Amino acid sequence: MNWSRIFRLAREMGWLVFGQLAAVTGTLVLVRVLTEHLAPETYGELALGLTLIGLINQVVLGGVVTSIGRYYSIAFEKQELGVYLKASKRILWISTVIILTFGGLCFGGLQFFGYDPQIDFVGPLVLFSLLGGYGAAYSGILNAARLRSLVALHGGVEAWLKILLVLGAVSCLGASVPAVIAAYVGASMLVVGSLYFFLQSCLHLEKKSTENSGEWIKHIWKYSLPFSYWGVFVWAQQSSDRWALDLFGSREDVGLYAVLFQLGYTPIVMTVGTVVSFLGPIFYQRAGDATDERRRGSVRALTWRITLACLGLTGVGFALACLMHEWIFAWLVSPQYRSVSYLMPWMVLAGGLFAAGQMLALKLISDMQASIMTSAKIWTGVLGVSANFYAGSILGVPGVVGALVIVSGVYVIWMLLLARKNFSMKSL
Repeated sequence: MNWSRIFRLAREMGWLVFGQLAAVTGTLVLVRVLTEHLAPETYGELALGLTLIGLINQVVLGGVVTSIGRYYSIAFEKQELGVYLKASKRILWISTVIILTFGGLCFGGLQFFGYDPQIDFVGPLVLFSLLGGYGAAYSGILNAARLRSLVALHGGVEAWLKILLVLGAVSCLGASVPAVIAAYVGASMLVVGSLYFFLQSCLHLEKKSTENSGEWIKHIWKYSLPFSYWGVFVWAQQSSDRWALDLFGSREDVGLYAVLFQLGYTPIVMTVGTVVSFLGPIFYQRAGDATDERRRGSVRALTWRITLACLGLTGVGFALACLMHEWIFAWLVSPQYRSVSYLMPWMVLAGGLFAAGQMLALKLISDMQASIMTSAKIWTGVLGVSANFYAGSILGVPGVVGALVIVSGVYVIWMLLLARKNFSMKSL
């Protein structure tokens, strides 16, 4: 038995658990802070504004960040880290230009249609999304390099920095959406700056390379394209719940739903995200460039076991939420948000099903088979938008929650079928 490897893996997992506990705890405390200072209508306005960040992340940054993280192990194995890092930096700059152009178009569109109050939000939201993308890319590289402690510490620190800066911003600027966004931007700037410092120190990001990075840019960009293709549909599904409630209900409904989402859906997704962050670099290293069947096969059984564990965790979370939702809302949100606590178990169920689907997606990504998920991502996105607007128009918040459970269930079943087909084909 290789005890040194076991201890190393245990240490890495320990750092990830520590960081995730700090992040989840910070997120829950942040919900308490925000609900104490923001009325449900204002919270709903914040939730709608943050959908712009979701669009940028899904269409531009999401695929780039995933692709950069996936190609680290390939570059390391080929001893081409220098040119890989150079290519990654250039891709991030290209993404920045695209995002700034998009932000300018949003600004012009809002001005043209007379949405003057919303214009002030565009700049900070675009900056926040850019910082988040850079932070995710830097964290992805450090995580792929197995520098887990740095990733964990920065993740935990950012969650608590937001709390401190939100309290300061609300005290100085008043309880408003611009004040909260300013606090978010401040926290991200500090964390991204620190991540960049450690990335330079540990991996020599600025190191000059005499090799041409064009081939690496082409490979990384090409691999990220499917994520952008389906990103529009994924964003539409993930944002349409809030916009449906705003259209057919009220801004207060959006705020209540946003709190419900953060307390029920987000924690279990973040918990499973810890496992994905831990296993991702291991899967990538074992699979290499995904041309060796024996290397791919070494992680298949582990994928199924972890997916089943995710589903088991979802069942436990659902049961606990049924028993404790009133107590949880009594501790974590102000009284004006507690009327929707009975829906929390269903949010936990939706989050767990989605997280199990993401676990299966990790295996497909490690096999360099991300493109085969395109149909699943697009059509579940279309289903999600349709279900959100239909159910939201009839039942309001309970309808949108039910739609999320259905779409998450369809997603995990579809990913299960893709994974089984992919495993079967690779076994021939």
